[in-house]
Amino acid sequence: MVLLRPDGAVLLGRRIKRGETPTWCLPGGHLELGESFEHAAGRETLEEAGLTVARPRAFGVALNLVEGGLAAGVVADFTTGEPHPLEPHVFERWEWHSPARLPQPLFPATAALLSLWWQTPPPPGWRTHRFTDHTEPAVRSE
Repeated sequence: MVLLRPDGAVLLGRRIKRGETPTWCLPGGHLELGESFEHAAGRETLEEAGLTVARPRAFGVALNLVEGGLAAGVVADFTTGEPHPLEPHVFERWEWHSPARLPQPLFPATAALLSLWWQTPPPPGWRTHRFTDHTEPAVRSE
């Protein structure tokens, strides 16, 4: 879920899942049976960071060409509240970051989805497909 504040900052969690190198990651997870991309992204954001989102809308997909798999891009508007880690075995903390100063390293699917959102080239090993233009990308300052 690309969750944006009005100032353009994006929510990222410090992912510390056992067996993985620590990375920064968007809220997200797997679809449950019968669930839409939008509903799943909103549910995962609530479960992981304790935030309710507004107007979730899918904007594309990122395909992992090396390991296989697909990540759906969903963007939503931030409402209110402070994010906090509700799954401390997966996320150490949640922080808002300026698109011009993203922390590194990014979780691979996060890097791919953010490139899709900002319409920049995807990372190596990923192919992205934008399927809607109804969401204008936030301005990314360099």
